[in-house]
Amino acid sequence: MSKTLSKPNKTFVRHIIKHYLKYDKENPFIFISAILAFLGIATGVMVLMIAMGIMNGTQKEFSKKLFVMNYPLTLLPVEENAINDDLLKKLKEKFPHFKFSPYYTTQVITKNEGAVQGSLLYGVDFDKEAQINHIFAEAEGNSTNKFRVVVGDALSYEMNAPKGDKVTLYFSEQQAVGFGTMPLQKRFLIDGVFDSGLKAYDKAIMYTSLEAFEKLLKRTDGIYDGLHIYTEDPMKEIEKIRKIVPETVIVEGWWQQNGNFFAAMEMEKKALFLVLLLIILVASLNIVSSLLMTVMSRRSEIALMRTLGATKAEIKSIFFRLGLVIGSAGIVAGTLLGGFGIWILTTFDIISMPADVYGTSKLPVDLTMGDFGLIILGTSVIILLSALYPAKKASQTDPLTVLRNE
Repeated sequence: MSKTLSKPNKTFVRHIIKHYLKYDKENPFIFISAILAFLGIATGVMVLMIAMGIMNGTQKEFSKKLFVMNYPLTLLPVEENAINDDLLKKLKEKFPHFKFSPYYTTQVITKNEGAVQGSLLYGVDFDKEAQINHIFAEAEGNSTNKFRVVVGDALSYEMNAPKGDKVTLYFSEQQAVGFGTMPLQKRFLIDGVFDSGLKAYDKAIMYTSLEAFEKLLKRTDGIYDGLHIYTEDPMKEIEKIRKIVPETVIVEGWWQQNGNFFAAMEMEKKALFLVLLLIILVASLNIVSSLLMTVMSRRSEIALMRTLGATKAEIKSIFFRLGLVIGSAGIVAGTLLGGFGIWILTTFDIISMPADVYGTSKLPVDLTMGDFGLIILGTSVIILLSALYPAKKASQTDPLTVLRNE
């Protein structure tokens, strides 16, 4: 009884595992099945790492690009005069670590040399906008003309108006001309050309000065159409800001402006993880079949070990650990291959993509530790479950029945 309840002899278990891992000329299919299980798990882990890295990298790249159009936090007025210098001063005092960029906005029609394009014109403080919009900062020129614009390269190309040229902007406001009226128009100097990587954005967005809005459209100095805010952790800070601003001001986060898009990407990421996990699940069936074939071919050896004093726990431990060795080796090999694959993709421009479609010409790969941990956890659980049944089956071998049949 004490022998049955005692712990497995580790030296004995390790010796038998090493023996069973060797190639058996009489039963080559067992070894081949184990190799296939090892390769299947290694391939599954490698593919999962690369695929999740690409999905996460793509999501981050889109987030980075959309941050240019959709700032971390945006304040919008429900009533006129709701966003003004007094509110801006109050927010600066409460949140000194934030960066603020107040703006005006209106729709305009851009015309030059017969080309016409509708755009959204923002009036901003160039210095403040440059602090929260790196693409704008890179494109900003050094002109002191209040009637200057920073446009996207797609719009600049369509208008045939490079930096230094002028374009005509038509506003929805009317101006008196003789006995009638016509849309307000003004020639603007192109002070800079930016490239965000998003063609639709580069065609539709333009920036000019606050003074241009105040001069042409008679906007009141210190009362704005909105306020862009930059903070490192907008999801955490949004509730604090809502407590400060009046009810006549709406606070929106970037995730609310693009919620459906990022929700779809997150769902796609989860679906891809589950589908690719099936590769490992299929590979684990090879572990089951390999161990069961080992059990069936080694029945006489198992019976002999039992008659010589080996316990059920030792027999079970042998085959359970045998499955873990095959699976763990697959995980290690898959991790190394996956890491090497990610290094190759990030170091060399093997796969190139059209920048106007995806926002980047280089395949973005960024495997987070959370995703990597989830891959290892999921694979380990599958391997553990795969090794349980054959090990239990081996421990239930009846030595008397086997030896009698022998």
